[in-house]
Amino acid sequence: MQRFHHSQFADFSRLVELKQSVNQRISVCIPTLNEAETIGPIVSIIRDELVARHGLVDEILVIDSNSDDATMELARAAGATVHLSSEIAPETGSHLGKGENLWKGLHVSTGEIVCYIDGDISNFHAGFITGLIGPLLADPAIAYVKAFYERPLAYGDESHSTGGGRVSEILIRPLISLFYPELGGILQPLSGEYAARRSTLETLAFPTGYGVEIAHLIDLARDGKIERIAQTDLVKRVHRNRDDDELGSMAFALLKVVLRRLGRDRKLTLANPLPDLYQSWTVDGDSIHLLSKIIPEPERPAIKPVPTIG
Repeated sequence: MQRFHHSQFADFSRLVELKQSVNQRISVCIPTLNEAETIGPIVSIIRDELVARHGLVDEILVIDSNSDDATMELARAAGATVHLSSEIAPETGSHLGKGENLWKGLHVSTGEIVCYIDGDISNFHAGFITGLIGPLLADPAIAYVKAFYERPLAYGDESHSTGGGRVSEILIRPLISLFYPELGGILQPLSGEYAARRSTLETLAFPTGYGVEIAHLIDLARDGKIERIAQTDLVKRVHRNRDDDELGSMAFALLKVVLRRLGRDRKLTLANPLPDLYQSWTVDGDSIHLLSKIIPEPERPAIKPVPTIG
């Protein structure tokens, strides 16, 4: 599995030459929900450096889950084309979640190469885009490029660097080691920054929530495409830290997605259907409160499924 550093693709003029030689459009797709603090600068950098100055990126799409802050207005003012996820392909229905926005983004984007980035990055620079699309432009054998980086976590007034995210290291890394060791070389399996060829993305199912990234990796492995995955070092990603309740909900959704695939791949047999009810607890003085949340984590089917042979 090839690894790159984003600085290897810092020559924007060379990337434009590569893009012209393969005659492919490039779309950047950003899923958002209440990202008013960061979305404006992210879109502005892409627009100024990669659209207006160099003509490397052809479109910037923000796919929003009906934010109740100024996310959509700021993104539009900065130069993005903004879509409400629920209004894209309305005949397919609508779900809330990151994966839903990514799947819907495939319906409105026009690029043969699609680059996904999260909307909460506070140290964003153009290398987040060029480092991911560069390998795809340079090597036709590469189909999917994942980012990896250090992720500083804030503890009070201090910041400490970590490798993968907390859910990645505590949940996903053990699951990969146990059941999908062929994915052990993926440094950031849950990274929200990646680029891929449309022809590859359209063969993948998209869980509608946080399970989308791990689902892609497992399904690419199933389809014999691990060698077509590359990774790019983006050095450091700074974003808002999630609290324990958010992380618990994320882990629940991720576990459901992985368990479904373990059953599909005949690595594990479940005695009962997976529940949608997630329960946790909070303690407030002498009071203990039960928190219940329904997390169905449905999946959007592949737009163009891989034909089954035999």
